[in-house]
Amino acid sequence: QVQLVESGGGLVRPGGSLRLSCAASGSIFSIYAMGWYRQAPGKERELVAAITSGGSTNYADSVKGRFTISRDNAKNTVYLQMNSLKPEDTAVYYCNADIRADYSDLTVQDYWGQGTQVTVSS
Repeated sequence: QVQLVESGGGLVRPGGSLRLSCAASGSIFSIYAMGWYRQAPGKERELVAAITSGGSTNYADSVKGRFTISRDNAKNTVYLQMNSLKPEDTAVYYCNADIRADYSDLTVQDYWGQGTQVTVSS
């Protein structure tokens, strides 16, 4: 069993910063891509940022220049540094990871965390 646990969400003022963390645990052989998605009330879940095991990154246009995704492979952890936060960044943020659980099984599965609330408000 693989679990993804997010932390770091909370209430922040516009222009402020937060850093989200997501740690993967359980049966893990390799983690390929990891990423962050978010879902605001009444909206579809959208990709915020993603990072491959090699360090290549991808960002939604709305967060480019403000958010930075990074990962610590030794800790099976991905981070999202969020700066210059805006009210429209308010959403539940979900961690996602593509994980190979066993060395003898080539299957790569998509896992999701439970989400962490980020609220940007004055």
